[in-house]
Amino acid sequence: MTRAVVVGSGPNGLAAAVRLAQAGLEVTVLEAADVAGGGTRTSERIVPGLLHDDCSAFHPTAIASPFLSSLDLAAHGLVWKWPEVDFAHPLDDGRAGIVTRNMAETDATIGADARSWHRVFEPLVRTFDKIVVDAFGPAVHLPRHPVAFGRFGPQALLPATWTMKHWKDDPARALYMGVAAHAFGRLDTPLSGSVGMLLGTAGHAVGWPVAEGGSISIARALTGLLESLGGTVRTGIRVTSRAQLNEVLGFEPEVVLLDLAPSAVLDLYGDLLPGRVRRAFGRWQYGPAVHKVDYAIDGDVPWTNEDCRRAGTLHLGGTAEEIVAVEAATARGEMPERPFALIGQQYLADPTRSAGSINPLWAYAHVPAGYTGSSEDATEALTAQIERFAPGFRDRIVGTYVRSASEMAAYNANYVGGDIGAGANTARQIVFRPRAGLNPYKLGIPGVYLCSSATAPGGGVHGMSGFNAAETALKHL
Repeated sequence: MTRAVVVGSGPNGLAAAVRLAQAGLEVTVLEAADVAGGGTRTSERIVPGLLHDDCSAFHPTAIASPFLSSLDLAAHGLVWKWPEVDFAHPLDDGRAGIVTRNMAETDATIGADARSWHRVFEPLVRTFDKIVVDAFGPAVHLPRHPVAFGRFGPQALLPATWTMKHWKDDPARALYMGVAAHAFGRLDTPLSGSVGMLLGTAGHAVGWPVAEGGSISIARALTGLLESLGGTVRTGIRVTSRAQLNEVLGFEPEVVLLDLAPSAVLDLYGDLLPGRVRRAFGRWQYGPAVHKVDYAIDGDVPWTNEDCRRAGTLHLGGTAEEIVAVEAATARGEMPERPFALIGQQYLADPTRSAGSINPLWAYAHVPAGYTGSSEDATEALTAQIERFAPGFRDRIVGTYVRSASEMAAYNANYVGGDIGAGANTARQIVFRPRAGLNPYKLGIPGVYLCSSATAPGGGVHGMSGFNAAETALKHL
């Protein structure tokens, strides 16, 4: 039997392992942490029984993933839960744009821009299942659904600042720009609108669900499925050399898949990589970081806008123009006074995360790559952004657990400098992720492949980087 090892147990590593095991390979997954899952882990940090997602929190790409959706993960305990409002974007004047799977609810919050919102998103929603097949593969390829992808591709190529010109009033413009800011970078460059187009369409097409019991349920379901196929996950093993890898396994595997950042690949295989690959990985750029704060709050967040009190996810950043300016400053290495913030109220859809009247609030702010400024200042800036749209929020705080950019990197070595996407979403790195080539999963070393978020289609809990890398390995076998 062909033996394979996957280094790293994030959702891409586990997806790759499952696909190899489905094909009959003997698969071992090695994970440095004591708990498998990478970004899909959940912890009790402040109050016993209060569940906080460590990184990933809401999962539109997981529910849309062609590979993950093909697996019977429900049989291994995964239950998806949807909030009433998938995501919302409040403004200082009390208005807020919202997205739900019922586009009419969005219409009611964006007024005169509703018709143009439909013109942009409705055709994409109708063909979303076809779009994701192409969007979740290598950027350079022949589309399997050219008509559907032909509607999405040209819009994805545009800067987010161009796309927002479809709308005239602040609720619609900010609603789009808030989701576009998931790209972590400048929003006035080519392809900067691609993330916003994909995630915005997903909000209407499939929603932004959460995993019951926390994001760790995704990792547990994938691990359970892998073990049912004969695979093994071994935790607490940090791979630092090829010799150690073989020593830990007790054999030399025929197939190696690396759910690692390019810098870690250089450490392990740099001497074997072809020069062009080694140089590309040496030039790989990491993007802005996150400063994460988990709050324990008594009751709910007192959002000024009532719709925000029903939202699973909120984007905080004010107007579209403010978000563009703040994200540009963050990309330049400047810490904004009012950073763009992402808020998760997962407990609204999944009450099992709460402890009595105490609820977990998930939050992070975008900060410069490798941010080394005061952790207290960044935490205060994030808290102030929430208070800005929810006066009285501070009075609800029972406790906090903080991870700075450097602490996020310590939590997961793939988050270099605190970049949770394993690479900046510049136009070049969106198209050529992690290097120029038709197959981004090949490393030029027989039997060794890259399957992390540094490859196409990039960050997010979708498992497609892992699946695509595993398919490449199986074709070579």
